[in-house]
Amino acid sequence: MATLMSGSAVRLPRALPSWLRLAKRSRRQIWPALLAGLLGALLIWQCVRLLWVLFTPLSPLGAWQPQAAVIVSPAERRALFTSLDPFFRTNAQGPASATVTALGLTLFGVNINEATGSGSAIIAGEDGVQTSYAVGDEIAPGVTLAGVAFDHVLLDRGGARESLFLDQSGAAPVAGAPGALPAPTPEIGATPAAGSGEMTPAAIKAGVAFAPRTEEGRVTGLVVQPQGDGASFRAAGLRPGDVVRSVNGRPITSVSDVAALGNQLVPGARIALEVERGASVVPVAIFLSK
Repeated sequence: MATLMSGSAVRLPRALPSWLRLAKRSRRQIWPALLAGLLGALLIWQCVRLLWVLFTPLSPLGAWQPQAAVIVSPAERRALFTSLDPFFRTNAQGPASATVTALGLTLFGVNINEATGSGSAIIAGEDGVQTSYAVGDEIAPGVTLAGVAFDHVLLDRGGARESLFLDQSGAAPVAGAPGALPAPTPEIGATPAAGSGEMTPAAIKAGVAFAPRTEEGRVTGLVVQPQGDGASFRAAGLRPGDVVRSVNGRPITSVSDVAALGNQLVPGARIALEVERGASVVPVAIFLSK
């Protein structure tokens, strides 16, 4: 302990308290103390912010009021929408002039360059000769091309603006009469028209050729091909390369089924075929006349 003597200075303790002697602490003891101090500082800062929010006036910027909407007059609205161009045409083209030119000129075509705001037009004079003019070119003495629009051009005639519209006086071309429609394709199994071949057993046997189709040594159908003029083949609703898979619900599994099919071709018979056509299977009904 420090001893106070008369006529002497105050003596400090020989050793500092343990919580002030940081130099003698290890790193494991210093880092937790620093972290605790940092967390304490953050806690104090958050408390200060909370007090600021609680005690600060609600409107620090004063009595703020929103601006009132400005409603323009009808005349100003008309002027605004008159100047609005929804098609983004350039000012050089401008609206059509109220004065239509009385010059003997004919406008045949226009070309508008929206990137540069210029354009050109094909105009014919009184002699009928068509010439291409760009904006700013002189069409006739004292007459220049001032602007190009989608259906007219503006002419500058001695400082006055005049309009020249596309020539639409001619009648619209009349479409030609439609050509003859192709003959409709007969439906599968439909009764043949006159002259297309009779559906008789003899006609079917003479006009349709059957050949067995084998897959892995087994007969899986009969491939049909036309014979002769092919009238009976088409009348039966068959197409070259069709494969008959079954006859009247009986599958084709052997070569003898060809003879069985021939035995069913009798007058007045109705034969229902299951035909494989490409990637699809279609039914074909054959009605034989008596």
